[in-house]
Amino acid sequence: MEGAKLIIDEIHREAEQKINYIINEAREQAEQIKKEAERRAQSKAEWIIRKAQTQAEIEKSRIIANAKLEIRRKKLQTQETFINEVFTGLKERLSSLPEEEYFEIVKNLILQAVAELGETRVRISSNEATLQMIAGNIEEVKSFLKEKLGKEISIEIGTKRETIGGVVVENQEGNVRVDNTFEARIERLQSELRSIIAKALFG
Repeated sequence: MEGAKLIIDEIHREAEQKINYIINEAREQAEQIKKEAERRAQSKAEWIIRKAQTQAEIEKSRIIANAKLEIRRKKLQTQETFINEVFTGLKERLSSLPEEEYFEIVKNLILQAVAELGETRVRISSNEATLQMIAGNIEEVKSFLKEKLGKEISIEIGTKRETIGGVVVENQEGNVRVDNTFEARIERLQSELRSIIAKALFG
C-alpha cells in the first residue's frame, strides 16, 4: 500500500509540474500577445500622429501658397491699375500739349517716319486738328525735312483718322506706312514703360 501511495504522489507531483508549466507558458504567451498588441497599438498611434502631422503640413503649405498667390494677384491688380492710370494721364498730357510744343513734336515724328520710309513723296494722316496744323505750316515742315534729310520731300495731306495726336506717314502707293501716332508709340514702348513704372511704383 505504501508503494502505491508513493506512485500516486509522484503522479500528482508530475501533474502539478505540468499544470504549472502550462500555466506559466500561457502567462508568457499572454504577456507576449499583450506586449505585441501594445506595440502594434503604439505603432498605429504613431502612424496616425505622423499622418495627421503630414496632412497638417500639407494643408499649411497649401494655405501659405494660396495666400502668396492671392497677395501676388492683388499686387499685380494694383500695379496694373496704377500703370493704366499713368498711361491714361500720359495720353491726356499728350492730347493737351501747347500748340507750339506739339508742332515741334509732330515735325520730328514726320522726320523720323520719312527717314524710315526712305521716300521723297509721302502722305500724312492724323486727326483733323493736326492735319490743319500741318497744312497751315506745310512750308515750314518741308524746310525742316530738307534741312535734316538734305533733300526735298513732297507732302500730301491724307485722310483724317481717330488719334489723340501724332501722325501716320505712308508712301504714295499707300502700301508702306509708319504709324507714329501717340497711341502706336505708347504701345511700342509699353513693355519698357510698364517695367519702368512698375519699378518706380513698387520697387
